[in-house]
Amino acid sequence: MSKRASQVCAAAAAGLIAMTSAAKAQSTVAIAPRLAQAQAQTSTPTPALSQVPYPASDNASADDIRDIRGPKAIFPLALVLVLLAGAALLAVGGFILWQRRRRRKSRALRYFEIALQRLVKLRELMHPASVREFSSAISDTVRRYIEAGFAVTATHQTTEEFLHDILKDANTPLAQHRPLLDEFLRQCDLAKFAGMSLSMDNMESLYRSAHSFIVGTSPAQLEAEARSSA
Repeated sequence: MSKRASQVCAAAAAGLIAMTSAAKAQSTVAIAPRLAQAQAQTSTPTPALSQVPYPASDNASADDIRDIRGPKAIFPLALVLVLLAGAALLAVGGFILWQRRRRRKSRALRYFEIALQRLVKLRELMHPASVREFSSAISDTVRRYIEAGFAVTATHQTTEEFLHDILKDANTPLAQHRPLLDEFLRQCDLAKFAGMSLSMDNMESLYRSAHSFIVGTSPAQLEAEARSSA
């Protein structure tokens, strides 16, 4: 039995060896063509750089080179001249406007304008605690206005002397306003010298009388009356 088993094992081993040898032979036959192809590709010579042709587009772009053109004008000459002319006109107009405003500010005020400005400032004294100051200041304002506009001495005269001088010429604007001046100056004298108290309504009445007299006898008003009567 042992001899029979040894023979079987030897036969099996020989068969296994034969099968392994056949498999190796087949794999070698299959790989050989691939190796030959790879060696053929590797041994192919690389063409030189000088032999590689340049693209046709490079030759076309080389032929398309032109001369450099001059710079284009951003602002046309006519537009520049128009802008300069406009700036000059604006400068001249601004200078003329400045001169006119300067002349208006530097113009001397006329005597009746000064009197009206003084009246406006006198409103600060229109309260019961400053009745005497208000009466003296408003009477002095009217007297100075009369002296400047009508060449009549009024600041160094009493009320009676002043009213008497007005009656010398009945055709003057002062003579036409004599009743108003009489009442106005006497009220002021009573407050200044007699210490008479004045209410706010009394002071407002004196203020309106002085304002009406100055406006009514101003040159602008007199000219308007002369045009209307002509």
